[in-house]
Amino acid sequence: MRAGVHAALSPLRDAVPELRWIGAERLHLTVRFLGEQPGELVHALADVLADATRKSATMTLALGGVGAFPGFKRARVAWLGVEYEPKLELLYHDVETACMSLGFEVEGRAFRPHLTLVRIPVRLPEERARDLQRAARGIRFRTTTTVTSVDLMQSEPGAGTSRYSVVSRAMLRNA
Repeated sequence: MRAGVHAALSPLRDAVPELRWIGAERLHLTVRFLGEQPGELVHALADVLADATRKSATMTLALGGVGAFPGFKRARVAWLGVEYEPKLELLYHDVETACMSLGFEVEGRAFRPHLTLVRIPVRLPEERARDLQRAARGIRFRTTTTVTSVDLMQSEPGAGTSRYSVVSRAMLRNA
């Protein structure tokens, strides 16, 4: 699925090649960003996530539509959308509740599931923002993917890009 997404979205990368686009192997859907945490909290997080995911069954997500946060004129992130799926909303709620049980504050914004395609560190010149938006409008890509687990990930900064590794994997019901 990742390779297919990456290939289908090449017109975006071609439109604004100066950005550091996320490679196919790093595409993911973030359910909850936790930031830097002390090592002793990692085991507790893995445990509460395993408990939270036991309630959720595997699900098929539909991916499609390219957008930007907060919008293309002042884009900070370009993304591939994830269509509304009630099972994903319930999973998000269960993960949020699990994190709250460990003292994390409630996310202050609505859950808007997406796959981040690029982070834009500085405001794009108006012409480049239009190029990105024009390319996004031309993308007609749609696909589905089956979700079978929630992974607790660790991000390690590296030369120009972060490296992700799975700390623990919590399987969904029926996986």
